[in-house]
Amino acid sequence: MPSLRDTIAEDLRAQIATGQLKPGERLASEPQLAARYKVSTATLRNALALLQAEGVIEKHHGKGNYVRRALSRLTYEGGVLTPTLHVTVRTTQLRAEGLLAILLKVPSRTPLTEFLCIGHEGESPHSLARIYIPRDLAAAEPPWCRQRPAEVQDRVTARLPTPAEAATLRITPTLAVLAITRVSTGPTGRVIEAARLVLPGDRAEALFTAHHTTQEGGAEG
Repeated sequence: MPSLRDTIAEDLRAQIATGQLKPGERLASEPQLAARYKVSTATLRNALALLQAEGVIEKHHGKGNYVRRALSRLTYEGGVLTPTLHVTVRTTQLRAEGLLAILLKVPSRTPLTEFLCIGHEGESPHSLARIYIPRDLAAAEPPWCRQRPAEVQDRVTARLPTPAEAATLRITPTLAVLAITRVSTGPTGRVIEAARLVLPGDRAEALFTAHHTTQEGGAEG
């Protein structure tokens, strides 16, 4: 026999599938829904959490629960994320410590500028990136580097989001994310940028293309 949580989730799922609740529409408040289904607020929240984990609804803190709009699929290729999103940027001054000092190959306490970039599609957060630049290279406006990278190295892992990442991207903590660490090196061999990107796993992919070349003047058989 289905639990109350599953019964409520299935009823809301059906309302969304049939168009009774439309993409972007705000659901009734949690107390109202709990009263409608004659359950406790805790049971109602468990049902909503199930729909959030499925990506059917999303919670806007301080505003309520909304039917989630279909979001574009993100593709990360060659250091570029497509499609192009509206990005909000916040800068912070800090000093290199631990892993950041290692990635940037700088001494501990080296001054850095952090660019926190959140990509949005409509009102929904879609991607998260933290970009770190040695302060002597950081410009006031993008592009943040005065040098063009000669080499870019990407390391991609799948993991669960941190609580802060889940809250920023409005995803459930049980949804895996693609975590990309990108290190850009300039023509002189100096690391000019380190970036950490977080992309929700239900809407993102990383694409890598290899170009093979043959050396001229090789021995012929």
